[in-house]
Amino acid sequence: MFSSNDNTTFVYTILNLVGVGAAYLMMAGSIYYAPVDFSTKGYWAMGILLLTISLINVVKYRFDDRSANDRVRKIEDAKNEKMLSEYVSKD
Repeated sequence: MFSSNDNTTFVYTILNLVGVGAAYLMMAGSIYYAPVDFSTKGYWAMGILLLTISLINVVKYRFDDRSANDRVRKIEDAKNEKMLSEYVSKD
């Protein structure tokens, strides 16, 4: 059902999700047990939330850029292959 590459990707994805979950759990604990005002804790929590949203956007835009570059490369490869096949078939 899964190829070796799909299985490896799945394992890395799960490992990263566990790491992110552990990081959020530790951050939540440090905010909860910090001896500061509730307003300061809210400020820290907003910072973590905004950082998370920014990181998601960076990863998404990098993925979209890579996908677009791959698409352009595939089109250029197909065009070059067609030109080569036309050149070879002329003889």
